[in-house]
Amino acid sequence: MDDGVDNTISELDDILQQIADLDKWREIFNSRGLELQDCIVKRPIEKIKADEDNEDSSRPATATQHISVQSNLFTVPYSVPHTLAVSPSLGGQPLSPEIAVNLRKILFGNTFHVFNYEWKKSFFKFREPFSDMSYALEAERGGARAIQMVVQAHIIKYLLFSRPMNPECTTQSSFFLSLVDVGENEQRKALADALTDILWTAGEEQTATVSLVTSERCFTPHLDYKMDSFTERFKEEGSHGIILFLYSLIFSRSIDRIRADFDFSTTYLLNLTLGNFVCRQALLNLLLTGRASPNIFNGTLLNDKLSKPLVHPLHGVLTRSDVGYMLWNREQFDHANLPQVGSMLKTPKLPIWVCNINGTYSVLFSPNRSLLSDWKMEHLFYLYFYNGQPTQSTTTMLTIDTHSHHWEAGNNDIQGDPEKRFPSVEMTIRTKWEGAVIDWNGTVPFF
Repeated sequence: MDDGVDNTISELDDILQQIADLDKWREIFNSRGLELQDCIVKRPIEKIKADEDNEDSSRPATATQHISVQSNLFTVPYSVPHTLAVSPSLGGQPLSPEIAVNLRKILFGNTFHVFNYEWKKSFFKFREPFSDMSYALEAERGGARAIQMVVQAHIIKYLLFSRPMNPECTTQSSFFLSLVDVGENEQRKALADALTDILWTAGEEQTATVSLVTSERCFTPHLDYKMDSFTERFKEEGSHGIILFLYSLIFSRSIDRIRADFDFSTTYLLNLTLGNFVCRQALLNLLLTGRASPNIFNGTLLNDKLSKPLVHPLHGVLTRSDVGYMLWNREQFDHANLPQVGSMLKTPKLPIWVCNINGTYSVLFSPNRSLLSDWKMEHLFYLYFYNGQPTQSTTTMLTIDTHSHHWEAGNNDIQGDPEKRFPSVEMTIRTKWEGAVIDWNGTVPFF
């Protein structure tokens, strides 16, 4: 595998595509104190003509190079699952056997596990442009789903709170309309901003790294290293977009810093569960906060429940992130084992939460920036819910009432399936707004 490591930002494999307007992309970087240099891309003549005829058309991925506080080339990521290999002459550091071994260990805890087909084919795919769901990514039913939904949360962050808005769009409804009026170019910019934001935060706002596919083999593995024909060559059938982004995240944070983020309870990022690799909490926290802390409580835990010093301190979340996190698991709750999310994650800077509901990931959000800063706004408000599934044709709007009566008062006479009595989405929301009454506004409760 030829991989842009060591502060090298390059373009993401066959699922990453050129964002059409480099000037607009440059604006994103300039806002972060970065510099974008122009890139030369070889494209078929007929494709160039098609791009000139339609500025909103999809474009093949471009080659990029290095980004740091001082310098300077970045890629333009997008979601097109076409085979792509860029020239090694673009720069970057080839992946060495030593780095490949460390990468495999930080992911799986050994050098013999490799990503399965579900991971290899996963990439970032938007719903139909200019539709009710044009802001939304389709999420896979597998381990990569958690990564896709964190990126989804950052896309919503960009569309609601980061991109330039019409000064007349001041109401909550007009802000939400901005999510459904999204074309292909705006989808590309939103994805670019989301990926940049996550990687830049992981690099402590000093540097970021993006892995790319090149056309030449980098190394022949040792006997104690299982080949996946992707990491070593970075070229194989499949999109690999999520894997490349995950590699980029690890290199942006650096393997050494990730190991320092861990505590004795966690030494790698992915768990093998029912034949698939799923994200551990350390990886979720790395995506959300830029630090791979293994726990969801605030700060560092030095003492146990009896106030006795721990032999090995446990590492929690140290800073409030832009995007938050909510957790609900019915089975853990029934056994009184549901971990409590700390305020750093439960009350983020912006009203957007990645939700882990019974092990499946989704996003809750509000267009009202004041929701988390003005307690009066929390009496009666709206939250929007997206579960990532193609079957969801409209964004679910929930009315949250925290000021009238306790939610259980209206459910005592409901019999039957406890999921119908107490939908898990509602229980997730109540981990932050205890006792809230939730109205689905005509939608049949699900999840």
